[in-house]
Order: sequence, then C-alpha cells, then structure tokens
Amino acid sequence: MPLAHVALGANLDDPVAQLHAALQALTGLPQSRLLRASSLYRTVPVGIRGQPDFINAVAVLETNLTPQAVLAALFAVEEQFGRRRDFHHAPRTLDLDLLLYDEQVIDSPQLRLPHPRMHLRAFVLAPLLEITPHCRIPGRGLATAWLPAVSMQHIERLTA
Repeated sequence: MPLAHVALGANLDDPVAQLHAALQALTGLPQSRLLRASSLYRTVPVGIRGQPDFINAVAVLETNLTPQAVLAALFAVEEQFGRRRDFHHAPRTLDLDLLLYDEQVIDSPQLRLPHPRMHLRAFVLAPLLEITPHCRIPGRGLATAWLPAVSMQHIERLTA
C-alpha cells in the first residue's frame, strides 16, 4: 500500500492534547493504517509574530486512498477539531498537511506534492527524519540535505 506522510500542528486549545487526539483520529481514516508517529516538537511560528508556539509532529499512514482522498479526509479531521481559516497563517486548533504520498509529484490547484515548503521547515524535517531517517523528497533529494537550510529555526523535542 502507498505511504502518506502527514504533518500535524496546533497552537490553540492545549496543542499537545490536540495533537494526541489528532493522531487518534488518523487511526480512523478509511482504508488506512497509522504506521508511525514522531515525537512532539515545540516550534516558534515561522514568519508570524504575536502567536503562541506551535506543537508539531509527523505521521506515516499506509493507505489505499488516493492522494486527493487523503487530503479530503485530513480536511474533514481538521473541521472536526474546529479548524478555522480566518486569515493566512491564522492560529489553529489543528493543521494537517499532506507532505508526501510515496514518490508522487502532483501540481494541481487542490494539491501539490511534495508539499512545496516542507524542505524549508524545521518543524517538518525534524519529526519527518525521526520516523523516516532516509526520506527522499521528490525533486529535492534526501531530506537530511536540507537540515542546514533550517538550522537557525528553533525547535525543541518534547519529552513524554
């Protein structure tokens, strides 16, 4: 079955609890199975001021859903968690991003794979590499090669 890598993030309403609940919700996606989830990481919002820190993680799903169906399922989970899109980079109760779907490259108005900025975000690379150490980003190479580009972004792995 194809593998889908999903980034999780939240900075409202007890974000640690939100991510734990979101990971549980991912176990209920149809035709899918949660294989692994990273540790939780605390990060400062990138390019945003005046917001609380984010809690982030990455999960890997084995799925028979198409990439578009995975994205729709992720949007449905966000909605269950009260996600609002009041403005670009608004604080959020839950943000789920489809990062990778196997080695597929998709560039449509609804979906871009790999996620176009994943290689520029420590909050994606650190948890991604924790659970998929030899991850390749289609069109960009090994994810580890991008770590120097994000080395100035503060990220803290949370302990259980």
